[in-house]
Amino acid sequence: MYAIEAEGLEKEYKMGLISKRRVKALRGVSLRIRRGTLYSLLGPNGAGKTTLVKILATLLIPDAGWARVAGFDVAREAVEVRKRVGVVLGGERALYWRLTGWSNLWFFSQLYGIPPGEARRRIRELIELVGLQGWEHVRVENYSKGMKQRLHIARGLLNDPEVLLLDEPTIGLDPAAAKEVRGLIRRIVAEGRTVLLTTHYMAEAEELSDRVGIISGGRIIAEGSPGEVKKIIGGRMVVVSLTGHPREASMLATLLGARARSIDGVIAIEAMVEDEEEFIDKVLGEALRRGLRVRKVEVREPSLEEAFIRLTGEGQ
Repeated sequence: MYAIEAEGLEKEYKMGLISKRRVKALRGVSLRIRRGTLYSLLGPNGAGKTTLVKILATLLIPDAGWARVAGFDVAREAVEVRKRVGVVLGGERALYWRLTGWSNLWFFSQLYGIPPGEARRRIRELIELVGLQGWEHVRVENYSKGMKQRLHIARGLLNDPEVLLLDEPTIGLDPAAAKEVRGLIRRIVAEGRTVLLTTHYMAEAEELSDRVGIISGGRIIAEGSPGEVKKIIGGRMVVVSLTGHPREASMLATLLGARARSIDGVIAIEAMVEDEEEFIDKVLGEALRRGLRVRKVEVREPSLEEAFIRLTGEGQ
């Protein structure tokens, strides 16, 4: 039933060679990810996302707790896990830039011990899957960032894994390249694989995920479908657009515990509230008193990004 299971994972690091200070990256993380689904792990920098991915990939051993990937324990049965998992870590330096795309994939296929005939067939399939036809015999140093990332994903699929771990696969990509990678991830999930995705991009997680987990301070503090996570925080988002003196609008936002932002001369007062009618009445009354003109009032469900900010305190 589950492709990934973890219970009570803990991991502590020593800060530097001389310092006695230790930092706990994971503090009792537990999760269950069903087979054939995409699970997004969201969290601020230093929350423990990459540490968790490295434990699941058998690159780190947990200090406490246990985890299983494809039914095998990551500490006691690491060799079996590695046969069944593909890993794509963030950054571009996991490829040999002076080699062609094909040569990179051939090299890594031989490290996996894939027989030559099967490796050639698999490389042809992956080149087509990631859309690098016509570029496979070009040196990687001539690839764009998006092409390099697609080649990274092809490398992660070489051993035909049941589970693919993607650590921020669209970081640093332009919108067009990121869209291509998201489309590729959808195709991978459609093949029946399980994907664990870490990302800072909330819209990406909301678009792709079956379930999301929010990790902060080494603990998972919220979990569920994107819709369920958004409901955890309660309330609705109210946005009141105003024109007038920016200083008065800023003072109004501070008075109401809201956020003010300015776009092309229009000031938006934003707040997550339980009683939207009461909040709107207060904004309208104060706006009139301060000589501000109301242009538009919008009430909507919170986005995943807004839920993330509320739950983690990031950006507040």
